[in-house]
Amino acid sequence: QLQVVESGGGLVQPGGSLRLSCAASTFALEDYAVGWFRQAPGKQREEIACIPYGGTYQNYADSVKGRFTISRDNTKNTMPLQMNSLEAEDTAVYYCGTVWRAAACVITSVSYWGRGTQVAVSS
Repeated sequence: QLQVVESGGGLVQPGGSLRLSCAASTFALEDYAVGWFRQAPGKQREEIACIPYGGTYQNYADSVKGRFTISRDNTKNTMPLQMNSLEAEDTAVYYCGTVWRAAACVITSVSYWGRGTQVAVSS
């Protein structure tokens, strides 16, 4: 049984927007640092956005800063990622991941991974 499920991916033109969502089914996201990661073909998975446990701030990779916004909805137990001004370089499989009561979203410490959702940016 998957613990987290990503959705919202698709094909979009450069400059367009997508909104991804991550839903947890068996645990409360508020007990975790929550993050979004992506893996492009031939590249390693990288962290792009994170909300630390108990934090009211967000951390972003330089490559997405100013274009992507991560948030946490504790009432719905979801973790949306709003992606604007998409570029071809954003093409990847996007994953959400959680780290138990952590100050950072370290890939090697992620407790739960989803299967990912594909984002393709192309004209």
